[in-house]
Amino acid sequence: MSNTTLTDEERRAAIVQQMREQTGIDEAMIEQLVRGFYARIRADDLLGPIFNSRIEDWEPHLQRMCAFWSSVVLSSGAYHGQPMRMHLPLPVDARHFDRWLDLFEQTARDLFSDHIAGYFVDRARRIATSLELGIATSQGVLLGRGERFIRPHLEGTGND
Repeated sequence: MSNTTLTDEERRAAIVQQMREQTGIDEAMIEQLVRGFYARIRADDLLGPIFNSRIEDWEPHLQRMCAFWSSVVLSSGAYHGQPMRMHLPLPVDARHFDRWLDLFEQTARDLFSDHIAGYFVDRARRIATSLELGIATSQGVLLGRGERFIRPHLEGTGND
């Protein structure tokens, strides 16, 4: 069957299959990472209170995060949302993103080979950088290359 006769759904399925083969990552691995990572988030002294105060029913959030990571890693198109808009009101800064990345990397490295963990972590770092820049900009702070966003009013609250 040529590409001209494939439906959009068939084309998407072919892309996802190609990404699975290229990365060695599948949906079961994504779910394992998401569930393990958010278990650590919920128990974390810095990040747990932020997430737990905003998420009452964790299962829909976990499913949404699986769709998000499927879209990021496998180009599945499963996620339909606005992550920047969801993160803008959060009381977070560079320290929170650093902790988020630490927990994410620990989880990925505990679960997967260095190659697969590195693939996930590389994308997580890009996402964290983008969100941190967006949050800083929304607060009227333009970060230069290599600069980090620190909210002085969060210092001394267990966040530093």
